[in-house]
Parts: sequence; structure tokens; C-alpha cells
Amino acid sequence: MGIEDILLHDETIFQDINAFNPDYMPENYNFRDSQMEGMAMNIRPALNNGRPVNTVVLGSCATGKTTAIKKIFEMVEKTSNKILCCYVNCQLHTTRFSIFAQIHKKIFGHAPPETGIPVSRVYEKIMQHLSDENKALLVAFDDVDFLFQNNMINKVFYDVLRAYEEYPGVKTGLFAILSELEFRFALDKNVDTVFIPQEILFPPYTRNEILSILSDRVKVGFYPGVISEEILEEITDYCIDIGDLRTGIDLMRVCGNIGEANASKTIENKHLEEAKSNNKSLKLVETLKSLSKSEKALLKIISNSSEVLNSGSLSKLFMEETRFSHATFGRALEKLEFLRLIDTKFTGKGVRGNSRQIILRLDPEAVNKCLL
Repeated sequence: MGIEDILLHDETIFQDINAFNPDYMPENYNFRDSQMEGMAMNIRPALNNGRPVNTVVLGSCATGKTTAIKKIFEMVEKTSNKILCCYVNCQLHTTRFSIFAQIHKKIFGHAPPETGIPVSRVYEKIMQHLSDENKALLVAFDDVDFLFQNNMINKVFYDVLRAYEEYPGVKTGLFAILSELEFRFALDKNVDTVFIPQEILFPPYTRNEILSILSDRVKVGFYPGVISEEILEEITDYCIDIGDLRTGIDLMRVCGNIGEANASKTIENKHLEEAKSNNKSLKLVETLKSLSKSEKALLKIISNSSEVLNSGSLSKLFMEETRFSHATFGRALEKLEFLRLIDTKFTGKGVRGNSRQIILRLDPEAVNKCLL
């Protein structure tokens, strides 16, 4: 099939291609009832003129944390006008001004001007509105670990949690959503003493749960009969191997596009294999593009090693080859682990503390090829 045929072909196997988008909100949200109930209990005090309970929402990637937050916020806003719920993606908004601009936009329907207005004035307008209207504010910080840099997490948390000191009667709270279990140790004492969160854990989905979620998405996204049970089972296994449900959802979209480009009314195994190959390559390239010079250098050392290194020997190699400091090594190692490019396994006490084995999660040849 030629390019013109692909672009002009009006038949489609997609019933609703938006069902495979990252921001799609499924009508049926299953397997997280207890977590939703826990969040509702922590929001409930604000519905009775109290202060929401600060909460840490913990769980690995693609365990439904973001969807749960958005669902519960949607439910709150439909049932009460006593609380303003604001969702902030900390990957996109990492400065005080940007974060409070999002809160301003939620409250007033528009963002403040980006120039000429200090963040203090934006903050004052927000808090004065809450005081005048006697409304509580609950902010959900998704991927909050992106605020660790430059101590931004302490500044922003302090602004939100201690607003009552300058604006008596103002009731504020926050939900911190993240994968790192130890993040609270990064908070200053004056923040930690007022944060005191409850924790809600989102465990990984089981295989049957993943299969059920993907099946629901298929019913919405594809016409009946487009994808077989066998291929859906394969995609489920792929999700488990990769450790990310979102990968499977996106894989179905790519499979559908490949099938349509080949004028196929069904998704076949060859379409799945091509999609998996494309998916791995594109994700790796995009991930490696985001790495700094020191992080790329560390990943290259790991991928070129013929044996499993421990953190001590790897640190020595890194500093010898790059002339970067041990502190830079530590930050780079944390970043690679956060991006799931490596795994670390504690093996006991070392010279500088707990020693860890460093294990590359990817094919070394593929990594080196993308690093060129």
C-alpha cells in the first residue's frame, strides 16, 4: 500500500482511538476500590469545614495512582463546592510560579501573566480567595520527586501547608504522588512537622487485573473481532515483562495503526511483533535523550562492563573516566534507577555504607547504539 493509500484510506478498525491515549479516563475504573475509599476518607474533613488529611500516594509506575486522583477529584467537585481540588503534574511544572499559576488557573479559570507579576502576589490572591469564600484547597502533586531539585519541594510544601499562619482560617492540604518510598526524609523539619501524611499504597496489578483492564480498553477502542484473545494474552505478558501497563495500552494503538496501514481488518501476530520492536527502540531513544552528560557516561560504563559491578567499584570507574565527583555519581545512579534503566540490589556493608550490585535492565548493544 502506497503513502496516498494509507492517508486516504477511510476504513478503520478503531471504534475510538482516543481510548488508547495516555490521558484517557476510563468509565470503568476497577481494582482500586480500597485506595479510592482511603482517599475519600482523607478528603472528607474538608467537606465538613475542616482541613483535608495530607496523604502520600505510593506505587510503582502504571498502578493507577494518577487516574484514581483525577477520578476522586472529579467526584468531589460534583458533590460539593466547599473544596477546590487542583492537580499539578510536577514533570511539567517545577517552579513555584508555575505551580501556583496552575492553582490560580484552577480557581479563576485562567493563568496569571508569566511576566511582571511576582509569585507572592499570585499566592496572596489564591489564599485571599480561599479566605473570602471559606473554601478548602487540596493540591495533588503528581511525580512530586521532580521537585527535589533545588529544594523546591520544601518551598512549595511550606507555602501550601503553612498558609493558615498568614491567612487565619484557610484550610489547605496536599496529596503527594510518587514511586519513591523514602521521599519524606528530604523534607525540612518545619515542613515535616505539619505534613504528617497518611499513606495509601497502590500495589502492582496482577496478571488477571492487567488482562481485564486491557480487555475493557479493547471494547471501547476497537470494533468487535479486531483483536483476538491470543494476541491480547501476549500483550498482557508483555506488560508484565516491561512492568508498565501503559506500554500495553499504547502497544494496542500501534498495532492498530500498523494493521490499518496494511489494509488488515484484524490485528495479526506480525503486527504485534513489529509494534513491540518499534516500541522498545523509540522509548529507549527518547529516554536516553533526557539524560545529562554524567548520566550517559555512567550508563555507558555499566553497559560496557562484562560483569556485574557493585556501587563501590562502579563509583571508582566513573570518577576515573569522567572526573566527575562522587556526589554526581550518586545522583546519576539514582536517576538511572528511577528511569528503570538499571536495578540495584543491596549486598551488605561496603566502605561508604550499604553496598549494591548494579544490574542493567536492557540489552547492552541496544544501549550503546542509542548512546552514539
